[in-house]
Amino acid sequence: MHTGGPAPSAGAVDGGGAAGGLLGRRRELDRLRADLAGSGLDTLSGRASPRCRVLLVVGRPGSGRTALAEEFARRAAADYPDGILRARLSDPDGTPVPTERTARDLLRALAAARGAAGGSAAAPPAGAGDAELAEALRDALADRRALLLLDDVAAPEQLHGLLPDSQGCLVLAVSRGPLTGIPDVRPCPLEGLDTAAAVALLERRAGDTPRVTVDPRAAESLAEACGGRPAALVLVGGWLAAHPMASVAEAVRRFAALPDDLPGGAADDAHAPEDASGRVPGGRPGRLPGGLPGAARAAVPGPRARPAPVARPLVRAFHLVHGSLPPFAARFLRLLALAPAGLADAHTAAALAGCRADEAAATLEAFTGLGLLRTTAIPGLYAVPGCLAPVLAAVLEERESPEDVRLARARVLERSVRLLRSCRAAAEPPGSPARRAAAELPRALRFESRAAAADWLGPRLPGLRAAARTAVADGELDTLARRLAAALAGALTAHLGPSPAAPELYRLHELLLPVTERRGLHGERAAILLDLGDLDALCGRPHRALARYRAALEAARADGGRGGDRSAAAAARALESLGDTYAHLGDDRRAGDWYGRALALCQTRGEPAGEARLHGRIGAAFLREGRWEEALRAWRACAAACRRLRDGEAYARALEEVARVQEYAGRAEEARRTRRRALRWGRPGAGRGDGDRSGETAGKRGGGEGARSRPAVARWMLEEAPRTAESGSRPAK
Repeated sequence: MHTGGPAPSAGAVDGGGAAGGLLGRRRELDRLRADLAGSGLDTLSGRASPRCRVLLVVGRPGSGRTALAEEFARRAAADYPDGILRARLSDPDGTPVPTERTARDLLRALAAARGAAGGSAAAPPAGAGDAELAEALRDALADRRALLLLDDVAAPEQLHGLLPDSQGCLVLAVSRGPLTGIPDVRPCPLEGLDTAAAVALLERRAGDTPRVTVDPRAAESLAEACGGRPAALVLVGGWLAAHPMASVAEAVRRFAALPDDLPGGAADDAHAPEDASGRVPGGRPGRLPGGLPGAARAAVPGPRARPAPVARPLVRAFHLVHGSLPPFAARFLRLLALAPAGLADAHTAAALAGCRADEAAATLEAFTGLGLLRTTAIPGLYAVPGCLAPVLAAVLEERESPEDVRLARARVLERSVRLLRSCRAAAEPPGSPARRAAAELPRALRFESRAAAADWLGPRLPGLRAAARTAVADGELDTLARRLAAALAGALTAHLGPSPAAPELYRLHELLLPVTERRGLHGERAAILLDLGDLDALCGRPHRALARYRAALEAARADGGRGGDRSAAAAARALESLGDTYAHLGDDRRAGDWYGRALALCQTRGEPAGEARLHGRIGAAFLREGRWEEALRAWRACAAACRRLRDGEAYARALEEVARVQEYAGRAEEARRTRRRALRWGRPGAGRGDGDRSGETAGKRGGGEGARSRPAVARWMLEEAPRTAESGSRPAK
């Protein structure tokens, strides 16, 4: 099992080597096994451990820390039959991932695994907070033996809500430094590879030529210059493989002549001071080979203001590879810094670089041979190594203009919108308008089947979320951000269903609220707030729903001059929803007041079906309060409205409610007469014969409207009204 994006393929993580296995980490692996087998402080003190064991791998980006964690997880997998859960707790720009997002992704992976095994698990409600999701995650893992591999942990607070209570689980965390506040955790520090292992890794990546073996001294010098860092060695080895005529000694000379810093002073040196955020302040602006001076830099829009720290040998190794690329490939590589969530396939890369998809696919595959990208378990999907993400971002900032960066982002968003619409169309019935529209798209943007579309959507969901977040943060791509969010919501609903997709829709709605506010889109803001309020009410958060509905009402009123009937409809829905929520809370007086306001608006707009429904809701509220006369007037008004609509079923049900109120009021004879009348109207064909001459006349005057409105009124009268009234079947006198 995996969350947070596609799982890495074997031997393709964090400069860890290739398919031949991990090199030079036997001591660290033995230490991790010893820490796992050893007794914790709770056991030594005679207390039962309150939670699972936590192992911590500590190292700088590019040190092979993820590769070590993956190798340990692979060897320990047999002891955890419920699988391995993976999640990355930092975005490529260094921003910590919220606990809510990680916990929900882990729960989704567990639910998918349980569903595949024939079980079922209740998903947490949409809009649930950190505490609720953390509790749901602990409950889901209570009876499991699973291994959680949490990569790139930025702060100990991220772990607190993700630690299972089950002693059968194991958490393997990967971080830059020790995590204070997590008790009974002994970090396993990771330094550079020893010389023999570093040379072996260099030889493995350099290809079939015997250059490393014929010049062992130069190879050792190159390994020492790389500081034994696997990511740097992989890049240098990739450069040697791409230049079969170059000697190792030449690589040493070139490597030593390259700069070891990046624009903006983003460097990770053992002696460089860091501020509280872990970033290196200051630093001189550097000059890339053949590039522009640091003074020519322009700000790249995005959530991160400065590059994250990187290792100096890694920077030199990157300069070595980047400087040897043709201009098109070098620019292609720089633009991969914009790949959402660090994930790129042929479509994403082609949109970024402005080339054909087949050219992009060939270039991505070539970059994996150079160590610039990692393959994943999903064919055709690649990941930018976390240690290279800040390097690419810094070079992009130096070499590309803000206009070109924004254009590349816009192309990615546009391509994603088209793919998501095609993905949604694949779930529609054959011959539907969406299917016909998708058939006109280029072949590369079409999906052969619903299963193929679902297989595409699942692994790319983290990247699509990240694209939406980046577009909203940009501030200049709001139209594309709204289109992307709408297309993503449609695809998720089509493939997952409304209820399973609700948490993702809730997240997308909240993401778009700032866009509607800064663009003055009051009508759209009202619609989003109404949907959020409905989800809050459905998930048992009535007070939050009340706040959403009030905000929606204000937005609808602000849009009244431009939105016309749409704004009035949103206001009516907000008023009625406020009444429903107060009724759920048991405050029938306020519920009746809000229903009355909604009724007045419906009468102004000429909506007879809405009038009938709201008269019934008002009558139910009065009934629960024991206000018989007001309840009778409301239900009689409801019955009259239903009769004008020629809705016999709803009319009969309204008469039943009138009879119920008459019984409570002590009018037994009137109640019997009303029930007999309701029985006559409830028979099939009632309301369309001689017994309904007035209704027939009304139907001739407005039959089209009545025919359209009847299903909505009958549905509420036959389903919702009885449940509402039953709660007041013993009203206070």
